[in-house]
Amino acid sequence: MEIKQVGVVGCGLMGHGIVQVAAQAGRSVVALETEQAFLDKGLGRIRKSLTKLAERSVAKKGVPEAEAKAQADAAFARIQGTTNEADLADCDLVIEAILENLDAKKALFEKLGGLCKPETIFASNTSSFPIGEMAAASGRPAHFIGLHFFNPVQLMRLVEVVRTDDTDPEVVAAGRAFGEAVGKSPVTCKDTPGFIVNRLLVPYMSQAFLMLERGDASKEDIDTAMQLGTGYPMGPITLTDYVGLDTTLSILEGWVDRFPDEPAFVIPELLRQKVSEGKLGRKTGEGFYRWDGDKKVG
Repeated sequence: MEIKQVGVVGCGLMGHGIVQVAAQAGRSVVALETEQAFLDKGLGRIRKSLTKLAERSVAKKGVPEAEAKAQADAAFARIQGTTNEADLADCDLVIEAILENLDAKKALFEKLGGLCKPETIFASNTSSFPIGEMAAASGRPAHFIGLHFFNPVQLMRLVEVVRTDDTDPEVVAAGRAFGEAVGKSPVTCKDTPGFIVNRLLVPYMSQAFLMLERGDASKEDIDTAMQLGTGYPMGPITLTDYVGLDTTLSILEGWVDRFPDEPAFVIPELLRQKVSEGKLGRKTGEGFYRWDGDKKVG
């Protein structure tokens, strides 16, 4: 199951990074978007990122400028942008990176199941939805895995390879090999809520908000305690602001609906309140903290 041509559906925040690392690893990549404007924006992000990486290689690694530019140009040339789903038909691997809506994902894979060649491996980059439900919708559950990358894809070293009870072990192995080929350290887990990272991380973030609700400590002291006490680069409340309060709430709501008896899945009222006020964190300039772009300012 050698993966030479990769399709990526969605060229947004996560998708454009997956496209880029696959192209840098020498794979031909078909990047699919619903509209040309979205595609142009994603490709523009990739071009900008490749340029910055080339400049960094020159400045920090002493790579000749012409060589660094040629590498960036070669990676970009391996990307075929398209708005035509039929262009995915011959891909060896198709990774979905669209909005976090389970019905939309299932509809996409149902369509791809009738479009792509029989040996195509399907993968979802979802952070929270059941892989098995999407696998069933595709009509080829043996050829379906989760490939959960982390943001920013170009820099984060981890990818979670998620298997279901129906996944062919060779497909899992191919997923791990692809992760290694694009410079990641793959870990494997079964189709459990939140996989490994979010299953541990999101309840941890939730507990921080419950502490804040009870008045146990200030947000600043909670964050500082976890930074200095555990060596984390940022505390849980800052992290939730950075990720997006709406994203965190959506994950928790989905888990509570599906697993009402799981005590680790709790929705803090304080989180609901902030989202209802439109204070979603970094993306809106204010959550529990105020932000100027990617910088926390108060």
